[in-house]
Amino acid sequence: MFQKPSHETHQPTSLPGGEHDDVETVVGPSVHVEGDFASEGNMLIKGMVSGNVRTSKLLTAEPGSKIMANVRAGSAVVSGAVRGNVKVEDRLEVTASAQIAGDVECTVLVVEAGAKIHGKVSMKGLEMDLPKPEKKGGGLLGRKSETEEVAK
Repeated sequence: MFQKPSHETHQPTSLPGGEHDDVETVVGPSVHVEGDFASEGNMLIKGMVSGNVRTSKLLTAEPGSKIMANVRAGSAVVSGAVRGNVKVEDRLEVTASAQIAGDVECTVLVVEAGAKIHGKVSMKGLEMDLPKPEKKGGGLLGRKSETEEVAK
């Protein structure tokens, strides 16, 4: 008649960057948020946000979403439109339906064919030793300056 409770535990699905699918904050498709928006948990944006967006975990901007502000996140998957700079500590995935108008900074960048980014892209972790260009003396067009001529 009565069954023993199951001791099985549900393991959340892993998302890019090792984050889990437990979303703490959802902005629905008919919601328009104005002002700074911050969370320490995962965020799911389906509607429109006008103001800075910040989370230390995963930010997901679904197709049709609009973020009109700077974005800071631990990791992010962008499928909607962002007008502002995007700074992600770890992995940024930009899907085919995404449009970003602003500078992008991240450690790992994944861009699907069809995605649109208009801005500067910077990635952390570059460890190349590039030689610095040598400056040639002699002033304009290799001519010696008057002080060099007088010194002789």
